[in-house]
Amino acid sequence: MIVKTQFSIKDLENLSGVKAHTIRIWEKRYNLLEPNRSDTNIRNYDLNNLKKLLNVTFLYNSGYKISKIAQLPESKILEIIQEQSESKKEEHAIKLFKTAMFDFDYQLFSKTYRDLIEFKSFREVFFDVFLPLLNEIGTLWQTGTIDPSHERFMSELIKQKIIIETDKVQEYKKTKAPIFTLYLPTEEIHEIGLLYANYEFLKAGFKTIYLGPNIPLNSLKYITRHHNNVTFISYFTVKPDKESVTEYIDRFEIEINDSSNSGLWLLGSKIQNILAPKTSFDIQFILSLKDLIQKIEKLK
Repeated sequence: MIVKTQFSIKDLENLSGVKAHTIRIWEKRYNLLEPNRSDTNIRNYDLNNLKKLLNVTFLYNSGYKISKIAQLPESKILEIIQEQSESKKEEHAIKLFKTAMFDFDYQLFSKTYRDLIEFKSFREVFFDVFLPLLNEIGTLWQTGTIDPSHERFMSELIKQKIIIETDKVQEYKKTKAPIFTLYLPTEEIHEIGLLYANYEFLKAGFKTIYLGPNIPLNSLKYITRHHNNVTFISYFTVKPDKESVTEYIDRFEIEINDSSNSGLWLLGSKIQNILAPKTSFDIQFILSLKDLIQKIEKLK
Protein backbone atom coordinates (compact mmCIF):
# COMPACT_ATOMS: atom_id res chain seq x y z
CA MET A 1 0.00 0.00 0.00
CA ILE A 2 1.24 3.49 -0.86
CA VAL A 3 0.89 5.79 2.15
CA LYS A 4 -0.92 8.99 1.37
CA THR A 5 1.42 12.00 1.12
CA GLN A 6 -0.57 14.20 -1.28
CA PHE A 7 -3.83 15.78 -0.21
CA SER A 8 -6.71 17.44 -2.00
CA ILE A 9 -8.14 20.72 -0.82
CA LYS A 10 -11.11 18.73 0.51
CA ASP A 11 -8.67 16.66 2.57
CA LEU A 12 -7.24 19.87 4.01
CA GLU A 13 -10.74 21.02 4.88
CA ASN A 14 -11.43 17.75 6.71
CA LEU A 15 -8.11 17.85 8.56
CA SER A 16 -8.07 21.50 9.58
CA GLY A 17 -11.75 22.33 9.91
CA VAL A 18 -11.24 25.31 7.58
CA LYS A 19 -13.59 25.43 4.60
CA ALA A 20 -12.04 24.79 1.19
CA HIS A 21 -13.34 28.16 -0.01
CA THR A 22 -11.50 29.90 2.84
CA ILE A 23 -8.30 27.98 2.14
CA ARG A 24 -8.43 29.11 -1.48
CA ILE A 25 -8.84 32.74 -0.36
CA TRP A 26 -5.89 32.45 2.05
CA GLU A 27 -3.82 30.88 -0.68
CA LYS A 28 -4.69 33.49 -3.28
CA ARG A 29 -4.58 36.58 -1.06
CA TYR A 30 -1.65 35.72 1.24
CA ASN A 31 0.28 33.01 -0.65
CA LEU A 32 -0.22 30.93 2.47
CA LEU A 33 0.23 27.53 0.78
CA GLU A 34 2.11 26.36 -2.27
CA PRO A 35 0.15 23.53 -3.91
CA ASN A 36 1.23 21.45 -6.81
CA ARG A 37 -1.12 21.46 -9.74
CA SER A 38 -2.03 18.63 -12.05
CA ASP A 39 -2.23 18.93 -15.84
CA THR A 40 -5.88 19.76 -15.38
CA ASN A 41 -5.04 22.48 -12.80
CA ILE A 42 -6.26 20.52 -9.78
CA ARG A 43 -4.53 21.47 -6.52
CA ASN A 44 -2.55 18.87 -4.57
CA TYR A 45 -0.88 19.63 -1.25
CA ASP A 46 2.09 17.86 0.32
CA LEU A 47 2.77 17.14 4.00
CA ASN A 48 4.59 20.45 4.51
CA ASN A 49 1.55 22.36 3.28
CA LEU A 50 -0.67 20.29 5.57
CA LYS A 51 1.46 20.87 8.66
CA LYS A 52 1.69 24.60 7.91
CA LEU A 53 -2.10 24.82 7.60
CA LEU A 54 -2.55 23.01 10.93
CA ASN A 55 -0.21 25.53 12.58
CA VAL A 56 -1.97 28.47 10.96
CA THR A 57 -5.36 27.11 11.96
CA PHE A 58 -4.24 26.75 15.57
CA LEU A 59 -3.28 30.43 15.70
CA TYR A 60 -6.37 31.51 13.77
CA ASN A 61 -8.60 29.66 16.24
CA SER A 62 -6.66 31.35 19.05
CA GLY A 63 -7.78 34.77 17.82
CA TYR A 64 -4.97 35.82 15.50
CA LYS A 65 -5.96 37.52 12.24
CA ILE A 66 -5.00 35.62 9.12
CA SER A 67 -3.43 38.77 7.64
CA LYS A 68 -1.03 38.92 10.59
CA ILE A 69 -0.28 35.18 10.57
CA ALA A 70 0.55 35.30 6.84
CA GLN A 71 3.29 37.87 7.49
CA LEU A 72 5.06 35.77 10.13
CA PRO A 73 8.05 33.56 9.35
CA GLU A 74 7.63 29.90 10.25
CA SER A 75 9.97 30.21 13.23
CA LYS A 76 7.79 32.96 14.73
CA ILE A 77 4.62 30.93 14.13
CA LEU A 78 6.13 28.02 16.03
CA GLU A 79 7.23 30.35 18.83
CA ILE A 80 3.73 31.78 19.24
CA ILE A 81 2.20 28.31 19.13
CA GLN A 82 4.50 27.27 21.97
CA GLU A 83 3.34 30.26 24.01
CA GLN A 84 -0.32 29.61 23.23
CA SER A 85 0.01 25.93 24.06
CA GLU A 86 0.22 26.76 27.77
CA SER A 87 -3.38 27.97 27.78
CA LYS A 88 -4.72 25.55 25.15
CA LYS A 89 -2.95 22.35 26.10
CA GLU A 90 -5.58 19.90 24.82
CA GLU A 91 -6.02 21.59 21.45
CA HIS A 92 -2.28 21.89 21.01
CA ALA A 93 -1.75 18.23 21.95
CA ILE A 94 -4.32 17.07 19.39
CA LYS A 95 -2.55 19.11 16.71
CA LEU A 96 0.78 17.55 17.64
CA PHE A 97 -0.68 14.04 17.70
CA LYS A 98 -2.08 14.57 14.20
CA THR A 99 1.32 15.76 13.03
CA ALA A 100 2.92 12.69 14.60
CA MET A 101 0.38 10.51 12.83
CA PHE A 102 1.20 11.87 9.39
CA ASP A 103 4.94 11.59 9.93
CA PHE A 104 4.67 8.22 11.73
CA ASP A 105 6.69 9.96 14.42
CA TYR A 106 6.73 7.94 17.65
CA GLN A 107 9.10 10.39 19.36
CA LEU A 108 6.70 13.31 18.84
CA PHE A 109 3.78 11.22 20.08
CA SER A 110 5.74 10.14 23.15
CA LYS A 111 6.94 13.66 24.03
CA THR A 112 3.45 15.10 23.61
CA TYR A 113 2.03 12.40 25.86
CA ARG A 114 4.70 12.96 28.52
CA ASP A 115 3.96 16.68 28.54
CA LEU A 116 0.24 15.98 29.02
CA ILE A 117 0.59 13.42 31.78
CA GLU A 118 2.65 15.86 33.85
CA PHE A 119 -0.42 17.97 34.62
CA LYS A 120 -3.34 15.66 33.80
CA SER A 121 -4.47 12.33 35.17
CA PHE A 122 -4.57 9.46 32.70
CA ARG A 123 -8.37 9.58 32.81
CA GLU A 124 -8.27 13.27 31.83
CA VAL A 125 -5.83 12.59 29.00
CA PHE A 126 -8.06 9.81 27.71
CA PHE A 127 -11.31 11.79 27.75
CA ASP A 128 -9.99 15.28 26.96
CA VAL A 129 -7.47 14.35 24.26
CA PHE A 130 -7.45 10.71 23.15
CA LEU A 131 -11.21 10.32 22.63
CA PRO A 132 -11.67 13.57 20.62
CA LEU A 133 -8.59 12.63 18.59
CA LEU A 134 -9.88 9.11 17.91
CA ASN A 135 -13.30 10.42 16.91
CA GLU A 136 -11.69 12.86 14.48
CA ILE A 137 -9.38 10.18 13.08
CA GLY A 138 -12.35 7.85 12.59
CA THR A 139 -14.13 10.49 10.52
CA LEU A 140 -10.97 11.19 8.50
CA TRP A 141 -10.53 7.48 7.79
CA GLN A 142 -14.15 7.04 6.72
CA THR A 143 -13.91 9.97 4.30
CA GLY A 144 -10.66 8.67 2.79
CA THR A 145 -8.72 11.68 4.01
CA ILE A 146 -6.16 9.45 5.74
CA ASP A 147 -4.90 5.92 5.09
CA PRO A 148 -5.73 2.97 7.36
CA SER A 149 -2.02 2.94 8.22
CA HIS A 150 -2.33 6.40 9.80
CA GLU A 151 -5.35 5.35 11.85
CA ARG A 152 -3.71 2.09 12.93
CA PHE A 153 -0.45 3.81 13.88
CA MET A 154 -2.22 6.19 16.24
CA SER A 155 -4.65 3.61 17.63
CA GLU A 156 -1.87 1.18 18.48
CA LEU A 157 0.11 3.88 20.30
CA ILE A 158 -2.94 4.83 22.35
CA LYS A 159 -3.55 1.15 23.16
CA GLN A 160 0.05 0.89 24.35
CA LYS A 161 -0.48 3.78 26.76
CA ILE A 162 -3.68 2.22 28.16
CA ILE A 163 -1.86 -1.09 28.66
CA ILE A 164 1.05 0.63 30.43
CA GLU A 165 -1.29 2.51 32.77
CA THR A 166 -3.30 -0.68 33.35
CA ASP A 167 -0.16 -2.52 34.37
CA LYS A 168 0.48 0.13 37.02
CA VAL A 169 -2.94 -0.26 38.67
CA GLN A 170 -3.00 -4.04 38.25
CA GLU A 171 -0.57 -4.35 41.15
CA TYR A 172 -3.20 -3.12 43.61
CA LYS A 173 -4.73 -5.71 45.91
CA LYS A 174 -8.09 -6.86 44.56
CA THR A 175 -10.73 -7.67 47.18
CA LYS A 176 -14.00 -6.50 45.69
CA ALA A 177 -16.65 -8.72 44.08
CA PRO A 178 -18.01 -9.40 41.52
CA ILE A 179 -15.42 -10.52 39.00
CA PHE A 180 -15.63 -8.73 35.66
CA THR A 181 -14.72 -10.53 32.44
CA LEU A 182 -14.11 -8.23 29.48
CA TYR A 183 -14.29 -9.43 25.89
CA LEU A 184 -15.26 -8.45 22.35
CA PRO A 185 -17.61 -10.63 20.29
CA THR A 186 -16.57 -12.68 17.29
CA GLU A 187 -14.78 -10.60 14.61
CA GLU A 188 -14.99 -7.41 16.67
CA ILE A 189 -11.54 -5.78 16.77
CA HIS A 190 -12.21 -2.24 18.08
CA GLU A 191 -10.49 -2.74 21.41
CA ILE A 192 -9.62 0.69 22.81
CA GLY A 193 -12.90 1.21 24.68
CA LEU A 194 -12.70 -2.25 26.25
CA LEU A 195 -9.06 -1.77 27.23
CA TYR A 196 -9.93 1.48 28.94
CA ALA A 197 -12.90 -0.08 30.74
CA ASN A 198 -10.53 -2.74 32.07
CA TYR A 199 -8.24 0.01 33.37
CA GLU A 200 -11.09 1.65 35.28
CA PHE A 201 -12.24 -1.63 36.89
CA LEU A 202 -8.71 -2.42 38.03
CA LYS A 203 -8.11 1.12 39.26
CA ALA A 204 -11.23 0.79 41.40
CA GLY A 205 -9.88 -2.41 42.96
CA PHE A 206 -12.00 -5.01 41.19
CA LYS A 207 -10.64 -8.25 39.77
CA THR A 208 -10.92 -8.60 36.00
CA ILE A 209 -10.36 -11.33 33.47
CA TYR A 210 -9.40 -9.66 30.20
CA LEU A 211 -10.02 -11.83 27.12
CA GLY A 212 -9.71 -9.17 24.42
CA PRO A 213 -11.11 -9.22 20.88
CA ASN A 214 -12.83 -11.88 18.78
CA ILE A 215 -14.22 -14.17 21.49
CA PRO A 216 -16.97 -16.69 20.51
CA LEU A 217 -19.88 -16.72 22.93
CA ASN A 218 -19.50 -20.38 23.85
CA SER A 219 -15.93 -19.72 25.02
CA LEU A 220 -17.33 -17.76 27.97
CA LYS A 221 -18.51 -21.03 29.53
CA TYR A 222 -14.93 -21.78 30.54
CA ILE A 223 -14.96 -18.68 32.74
CA THR A 224 -18.17 -19.66 34.55
CA ARG A 225 -16.78 -23.12 35.28
CA HIS A 226 -14.06 -21.52 37.37
CA HIS A 227 -15.85 -18.49 38.83
CA ASN A 228 -19.31 -17.74 40.19
CA ASN A 229 -20.98 -14.36 40.16
CA VAL A 230 -19.22 -13.17 37.00
CA THR A 231 -20.31 -10.04 35.17
CA PHE A 232 -19.33 -10.01 31.51
CA ILE A 233 -18.51 -6.68 29.87
CA SER A 234 -18.52 -6.31 26.09
CA TYR A 235 -18.21 -3.50 23.58
CA PHE A 236 -20.37 -3.74 20.43
CA THR A 237 -18.99 -1.31 17.84
CA VAL A 238 -19.64 -3.04 14.50
CA LYS A 239 -20.35 -6.61 15.63
CA PRO A 240 -22.45 -8.67 15.91
CA ASP A 241 -23.78 -8.08 12.42
CA LYS A 242 -25.20 -11.51 11.53
CA GLU A 243 -27.73 -11.32 14.34
CA SER A 244 -29.37 -8.52 16.29
CA VAL A 245 -28.21 -7.43 19.70
CA THR A 246 -31.37 -8.94 21.17
CA GLU A 247 -30.70 -12.28 19.46
CA TYR A 248 -27.15 -12.25 20.84
CA ILE A 249 -28.52 -11.62 24.35
CA ASP A 250 -30.97 -14.51 23.90
CA ARG A 251 -28.06 -16.81 23.02
CA PHE A 252 -26.13 -15.56 26.03
CA GLU A 253 -29.07 -16.40 28.27
CA ILE A 254 -29.29 -19.94 26.87
CA GLU A 255 -25.60 -20.79 26.52
CA ILE A 256 -24.08 -18.96 29.50
CA ASN A 257 -26.60 -17.82 32.07
CA ASP A 258 -28.59 -21.07 32.31
CA SER A 259 -25.68 -22.73 34.09
CA SER A 260 -24.32 -19.73 36.03
CA ASN A 261 -25.22 -16.56 37.85
CA SER A 262 -23.78 -14.24 35.19
CA GLY A 263 -24.56 -10.70 34.17
CA LEU A 264 -23.92 -8.97 30.85
CA TRP A 265 -23.15 -5.27 30.52
CA LEU A 266 -22.93 -3.89 26.99
CA LEU A 267 -21.38 -0.69 25.66
CA GLY A 268 -20.75 0.66 22.16
CA SER A 269 -22.51 2.16 19.17
CA LYS A 270 -24.57 -0.99 18.47
CA ILE A 271 -26.59 -0.62 21.68
CA GLN A 272 -27.39 3.08 21.32
CA ASN A 273 -31.05 4.00 20.85
CA ILE A 274 -32.38 0.55 21.81
CA LEU A 275 -33.71 -0.67 25.14
CA ALA A 276 -32.23 -3.55 27.07
CA PRO A 277 -34.65 -6.52 26.91
CA LYS A 278 -36.18 -8.09 30.00
CA THR A 279 -34.23 -11.21 30.92
CA SER A 280 -33.76 -13.64 33.81
CA PHE A 281 -30.28 -12.23 34.44
CA ASP A 282 -28.57 -8.87 34.91
CA ILE A 283 -28.48 -7.25 31.47
CA GLN A 284 -27.52 -3.59 31.28
CA PHE A 285 -26.89 -1.20 28.42
CA ILE A 286 -24.29 1.41 29.36
CA LEU A 287 -24.30 4.31 26.94
CA SER A 288 -20.79 5.66 27.50
CA LEU A 289 -17.53 5.06 29.31
CA LYS A 290 -18.33 7.95 31.64
CA ASP A 291 -21.58 6.20 32.58
CA LEU A 292 -19.57 3.04 33.23
CA ILE A 293 -17.21 4.95 35.54
CA GLN A 294 -20.21 6.19 37.52
CA LYS A 295 -21.45 2.61 37.93
CA ILE A 296 -18.01 1.48 39.07
CA GLU A 297 -17.89 4.28 41.63
CA LYS A 298 -21.27 3.18 43.05
CA LEU A 299 -20.07 -0.43 43.27
CA LYS A 300 -17.07 0.67 45.30
